[in-house]
Amino acid sequence: MPAMVSLSKIKSVDFYRKIPRDLTEASLLGAWLSIVAAVSMILLFGMELKNYLTVSTSTSIVVDNSSDGDFLRIDFNISFPALSCEFASVDVSDVLGTNRLNITKTLRKFTIDPDLRRTGAEYNSELVPQVIKHGEEVDDEAVPALPGAVSLNSDSFDRIAHEYPILVVNFFAPWCYWSTRLKPSWEKTAKIIRGRYNPETDGRIILGKVDCTEDFELCKRHHIQGYPSIRIFRKGSDLREDHGQHEHESYYGDRDTKALVKAMEELVSPLPLGNQKLALAPLTGGCRIEGYVRVKKIPGNLIISARSGAHSFDSSHMNMSHVISHLSFGKTISPRVLSDVKRLIPYIGRSHDKLNGRSFINHRDLDANVTIEHYLQVVKTEVVTRIYSRESSLLEDYEYTAHSSLSQSIDVPVAKFHFELSPMQVLIIENPKSFSHFITNLCAIIGGVFTVAGILDSVLYNTIRLLRKIDLGKNI
Repeated sequence: MPAMVSLSKIKSVDFYRKIPRDLTEASLLGAWLSIVAAVSMILLFGMELKNYLTVSTSTSIVVDNSSDGDFLRIDFNISFPALSCEFASVDVSDVLGTNRLNITKTLRKFTIDPDLRRTGAEYNSELVPQVIKHGEEVDDEAVPALPGAVSLNSDSFDRIAHEYPILVVNFFAPWCYWSTRLKPSWEKTAKIIRGRYNPETDGRIILGKVDCTEDFELCKRHHIQGYPSIRIFRKGSDLREDHGQHEHESYYGDRDTKALVKAMEELVSPLPLGNQKLALAPLTGGCRIEGYVRVKKIPGNLIISARSGAHSFDSSHMNMSHVISHLSFGKTISPRVLSDVKRLIPYIGRSHDKLNGRSFINHRDLDANVTIEHYLQVVKTEVVTRIYSRESSLLEDYEYTAHSSLSQSIDVPVAKFHFELSPMQVLIIENPKSFSHFITNLCAIIGGVFTVAGILDSVLYNTIRLLRKIDLGKNI
């Protein structure tokens, strides 16, 4: 008996008392409300799930506190259809006075044709000596009383080139300092070679010269860019074929009489070609430069120009037109990483390589000394994820804006990239979402929909019953 009393007392505090099934009644209105409640729950569940899966970020502008040190890497791949790899120089300077000239360690050069296709193997700048020895004043008494180098022009060039097995030509300009220094040694060498290999009786070799100021078209046809240029023509052509690739054959040794005579002797001697001390120059003057340079994180310049310590250039005929295949700042970002981050933040990477695929061509051949300049404003963007209150960097991306112009220059034209790094950076932090919060919201949605549907069902059902009773009373 006490046990029964205690159980009844406990049941009396039941907040969720059951209604016997025989007292419940299904209604068409309740069925429709149940369907509406189920559809509503599905829609709300989908919206909540989408909101949970959507990345939430907060963006702020902060002082650039880079983790990649005081230097910045610039990767590029640029093609110059009218600049020879022989003379192409990559220089870096900055506002603090740092100047690095003719960078080669981290760069590669490839000869190209006017359609930007590779025409040869990687250009080896080590073949060209950095310091070229020139002869001193010529002692006229020691020179044979013979004619010197043969003067050539467009009319006589092809005839002479096909008449002799070997024709070595000095393409020069009278105003050029280096051409002037070469002239006495070249004339003396021509006389010595003529004395040893008489054109009338031997005829294996002859030395010639072309004044490029008088016959510019002839020099242009042979892709002469720097003065003096010494080319070797065999059977009328200065092209050598190596595994299907054609390259100009040029002399790059010392320019004193002794070295020149020795080189000419080697051309006609029975020794194999491997023993000749000759270097190869690129075809058609085109050059593709690819690789990277490291610069300080301060305003500076990346300059690509024609440079030589033993040649002169006619700036009025230089053409620095170029096509940018790639130009980016910072560490190399793999396409996979960039794609993954873009799924989180779609606008990331749009300005990472803004100049890619752009062409900057000086179409007007009559315009001289045209320098092509690019002004780049570089801003760092860092994407950070936060998991369990710990921050982890997903990506460090340097994006830039670019403005380009063609302008006249009194000096040798160049392709110049002015870059300036912003002292601020864009910081994007991914805000994590709590799974427990998602579950709580889900439960609240389910409970709320059921409660509202139940209340509506009860109110509407009782209202309808009341209206029916009133209507029934009126009929009676």
